[in-house]
Amino acid sequence: MDNKTGSLSCAITCWLVAALGGAALAIGLMVVADWLFIQGVFAGGVVFVVAGLLLSWLLCKPLPAPGSVTIAPPAPAAEKPAPEVKTAAAPAAAAPAPAVKPSTPLAGEAELAERKGAWKYEAEAAPAAEAMAETPADPEPETATDEAADEKKPETLAAPRDGGPDDLKLLKGVGPKLEETLHELGFYHFDQIAAWTDAEVAWVDTRLKFKGRIERDGWIEQAKILADGGETEFSARKK
Repeated sequence: MDNKTGSLSCAITCWLVAALGGAALAIGLMVVADWLFIQGVFAGGVVFVVAGLLLSWLLCKPLPAPGSVTIAPPAPAAEKPAPEVKTAAAPAAAAPAPAVKPSTPLAGEAELAERKGAWKYEAEAAPAAEAMAETPADPEPETATDEAADEKKPETLAAPRDGGPDDLKLLKGVGPKLEETLHELGFYHFDQIAAWTDAEVAWVDTRLKFKGRIERDGWIEQAKILADGGETEFSARKK
């Protein structure tokens, strides 16, 4: 209660001092500097407000109540670590004493050595080794021939007969490029193709690189008809 009363009286005193200062400044400016009344009052009012706030803040701060300030107890001193106690290492176990060898020979030792003599164990030769020695070596593999066993080269011609080559393009599946390849292999006429066997077809098929073309398009059947002077459905359309 006393603290609040003292603060209030201090504030009143500060504002009174500020009012006197502002009034003195206003009167002085109007008398000495020939200021107008309004100008002097305004300047005095500004000084009054600023001085009152400043004096109240500086002189009228409330003091802390007794007992409100607490003092922190001092921090406890850090405990020192206990000194490390080093224990002496236990002595190493004593090495076992070497076995005592008797200085005098035992009874029957000499007789046992005589019976043993210079006999040695010799293992019998393994029968598997003998069997391997008697086994003949594998025969060397036969070298592969240029032609497969199921292929046979047909009879070919070095050039077409006197009448000129047949138009092999009348066979279904034979175009200009394939006809040229057949000529290079030595086939110019329908009767040559009509006489091919299965082994000869396999030989030609391998060279043409068209697997199954001869059987699929029926070259042999078409060649037989064309060699006899007939026409097939495909050759009729080509003409």
